[in-house]
Amino acid sequence: MACGGGGSSNGFSGLVPTTTGSTSPAAPATTSGVVTGSYFRNAKVCIDSNNNGRCDASETSTTTDANGAFTLTGKGAVVAEIGTSSKRYDPVTSIESAVTQPLVFRAPAEANGVVSSISTEMVALMDANGGDLAAARTAFAKRLGVSETQLLADHNKITDVAIRGVLQTEIDQSIERIAEAVAEAGTAGDLTGALRNRFALDQINNVVVIYAENRGFDNLYGLYPGANGVPGVNPTSTPASSAVAPQKDFDGSTLPVLPPVWGGVTAAGQTTTITQAQTAGMPNKMFRIDDAAGFFNTGTVIGQSTITRDLVHRFYNNQMQIDGGKNDKFAAYSDAGGLSMGYFDGSKMQLWNLAQQYTLADNFFMGAFGGSFLNHQYLVCACAPIYPNADADTSPAKASISAIDTDADGNFVKLTAAVTSPASVLNGAPIYKNDSTLTPKDASGTFYAVNTMQPPYQPSNNAPAASDSAKLYADTTKANTLPPQTQTTIGDVLTAKGLSWAWYGGAWNSTSATAKSDRVFPAAVPPAAQAPNFQFHHQPFNYYAAFDPATHADARAAHLKDFDADFLTQAAAGTLPAVAFYKPQGNLNQHNGYANITDGDAHIADLVAKLKASPQWKNMLIVITYDENGGFYDHAAVPKADRFGPGTRIPAIIISPFSKKGFVDKTQYDTASTLRFMTHRWSLPPLAGLVVRDNALMKNGAKPMGDLTGALDFGGKS
Repeated sequence: MACGGGGSSNGFSGLVPTTTGSTSPAAPATTSGVVTGSYFRNAKVCIDSNNNGRCDASETSTTTDANGAFTLTGKGAVVAEIGTSSKRYDPVTSIESAVTQPLVFRAPAEANGVVSSISTEMVALMDANGGDLAAARTAFAKRLGVSETQLLADHNKITDVAIRGVLQTEIDQSIERIAEAVAEAGTAGDLTGALRNRFALDQINNVVVIYAENRGFDNLYGLYPGANGVPGVNPTSTPASSAVAPQKDFDGSTLPVLPPVWGGVTAAGQTTTITQAQTAGMPNKMFRIDDAAGFFNTGTVIGQSTITRDLVHRFYNNQMQIDGGKNDKFAAYSDAGGLSMGYFDGSKMQLWNLAQQYTLADNFFMGAFGGSFLNHQYLVCACAPIYPNADADTSPAKASISAIDTDADGNFVKLTAAVTSPASVLNGAPIYKNDSTLTPKDASGTFYAVNTMQPPYQPSNNAPAASDSAKLYADTTKANTLPPQTQTTIGDVLTAKGLSWAWYGGAWNSTSATAKSDRVFPAAVPPAAQAPNFQFHHQPFNYYAAFDPATHADARAAHLKDFDADFLTQAAAGTLPAVAFYKPQGNLNQHNGYANITDGDAHIADLVAKLKASPQWKNMLIVITYDENGGFYDHAAVPKADRFGPGTRIPAIIISPFSKKGFVDKTQYDTASTLRFMTHRWSLPPLAGLVVRDNALMKNGAKPMGDLTGALDFGGKS
C-alpha cells in the first residue's frame, strides 16, 4: 500500500551502487498515496514526524490533487488535514461536494498509501493497544467481516459490491466521529486522544439503556454545577444560560402572570394538596416546585416523594410550546398551566450523585416531539409508526381515527371556536378541534401515529376480540389499536449481526399473565398503588410483526423479557445480552401523575449498584435517560431538524468504567444517540431515521447528533 522509497530515517539512503559500479547519492525517499472516502481534493498531507495528528509548520507537507493523490518527500506516519476549502469527490457519481466539518485522517508508517477514516480508526486502535498494527488490523477486519487486504485498500476500486458497501458504511460512520474529535480538540488540544476515545469502542461489550419517564433537563438538573442550567438561578451555569423566555398567551402577547395550575398541583390521593385557586398570580418565570419555603405563597411544601399532577405531553403541543425555537408558549399550550415552568432541587437525588461520579450530558434532546409512545418508538427504530390506509375504513368504530387537525403549514393544532376555547390561557386551558393520534396524510398518502395508540398484541389496553380464544391479540376494530409495524428496528440489525439483545419491562410477566386470564387491568394510566403497574405503550417492540405471539413466539420469548425474573438474574450472573433496554414499571419510572421522583431515583440508583457488581461491569456502558420532558419547560434552544424532532432537552447520565469522571458533556445528542453508539460499536448498518435526522440538522446549519463517545475516555479504567 505504501509507495515509499527505502532509506534512513532522515529520508536519504546514503550511497548505493549504480549500474556501472560507481556510487552516487540516492534519491530522497518518498511516500505516495491517496486520501479517500470518496476522494478528498485539496487536502493538506504531511509526514507526522512527532505523531501528534497534526501537520506542524516544520513538517514536510503537500496538497492532494483532483484524484485525492499525493506524493511526499520522506517516510513515516501520514496525516491529512481536510478543511472546509477541500472537496469530496465521488468517483461513482462524479459529484463533488463541499466539506462542511474539518476532518483529520491518520495512517501508520507501515500502511500509509491509503489515508482514510478507516486508516484513522486503525491508528486509534493502535494508540489504545500499545502500537500493535497487526493486532489492530486483524481485530478491525474481523469486526467488519472483510479481509485485512480489503480493509487497507482504496475501497473505491474494490469490485465486490457487498464488501465495498461495508467499507463505505464504516467510512461514513467514522467521519462523523472524526469531525466530533477534531471539534473537541480544537487547534491546540489532544487530537490523538480525542480520536482514540472515539474508536476504542471494542472495550465496550454491554450497553444497558435505562429509560425513565417525563422529566426535562432543567426540571431535575437545572441547578447542577457546571451544567447549562436554570437561567439566573444556577450561578455556575456553563455556558452562561440565556434568559428564561417570558411566557406568552395564545395571541403572542406576554402574560402578566403564569396561568393557574389547572386541576391543582398534586395528583389524586396525596396527603399534601395545593388547589388550583392557590396558584393564581404566580410570576411569569421559572420557579422551584420543592422550595423549602413552600410552593409559591401557599407555605405548603411539595416534597420529591409527592406525586404531582400530570402535564400534557403530545406531539403538536410540544412543537407549539417550543414555538419555532423561542420556548415561550409552554404555559399557554399546557393543560397544567403554570406548573410547566417548575423545577426541582435535583441535588437531593441519588442519581445526581452518580452524575457527579461519571458523566452528565447537558445537551441531550428527546428524539421526537411529544410523548412516551412516539419516543419509545424513536428509541428502537429512529422512526415514527405508520398507520396504512387510515382513511379507508369509515365504519363507526373507527370514527375517532381521524387525523389531527393542523394549520395550513401542517405544524400546529387548531384551537376550536372562541365559544368553546378560552381567548386567553389565563381563563382556562386550551381546547382543540381534533387532537387525535395521527398526523394528516402526507403527499405519499402516509399517516403517522404520533400520540398514544395501543399495541396489536397482548398485553394491550384493548382487550381481545370475542373470537380470539387464545387472547393473543388486541381487538383490531378499536380505533386506537395500531396495525403491526414492519419498519427496521435496532433489534433487527443486531440480530442480523448475530448480537444478543432484549427489552426488559418491569411487571412484564405479571401483566402478560393477566392478559391471558381475566383481563382485569388497572386504568390506562394507573396510580402507583395499582398492580400490575405496567403501561402498554412502554413496550415498543410489542407493536412489531416480528413479535407476533402466534407466528414469532420464539423471537418474542428471546427478546421481550421481564425485569425481576430475567434482568436481575442475568446481571448477577454476568449473562446480560450485548444490548439491554430496561423500562421500570410505572411507580418506579418518575412519571408525573402516578409516580414520584424519590422512588424511581432510589430504584435506578440501586440497579446501577447491582450492575457495577456484575461480572460484566468492566466492559459495560450504562445510559440513564428519559423518554421525554413530561410537558415541563426547558430553556435550551432545540436544534431544528426533521418533521418528527428533536424535541425538548432531557437528562442523560453516562456511566461506565470508561466514563469521564465528574464531567459535563456538552456534545449535542438525542434519544437515538444510543443507537448511534451501538451502530458504531458493532459496525451496524445505520437505521434510515438516523441518516434523515443528521442530514436535516446539517441542512439547517446544525451539527449531527453525537454517539455518546464524547463522554468516554479509553486512556485508562477506574
